[in-house]
Amino acid sequence: MNIKHSSSESRGEFEAVDSGNTAGKMVYSQSGKDKIVIEHTEVDPSYQGQGVGKQLVEKSAEYARENNLKIVPECSYAKKVMEKSSDYDDVLA
Repeated sequence: MNIKHSSSESRGEFEAVDSGNTAGKMVYSQSGKDKIVIEHTEVDPSYQGQGVGKQLVEKSAEYARENNLKIVPECSYAKKVMEKSSDYDDVLA
């Protein structure tokens, strides 16, 4: 599974790709200079239960750490994953 990141000035996306197929996506918006807001996480039904969503959350946390950002998880899935584990305490806003 390869996770690609793309962004513009105010929005961005992490896309999980498996053999050319989009397995899942996470969409975020920039909030000021130091925060991103995860708005939506979606996993293709044929990939559900395989940890794709969790990989997207992990990639967003890596991105936040590398860029000194905090994450506001408005997406219910991302919020549940991030609040359940202390691994993300350093990036949660």
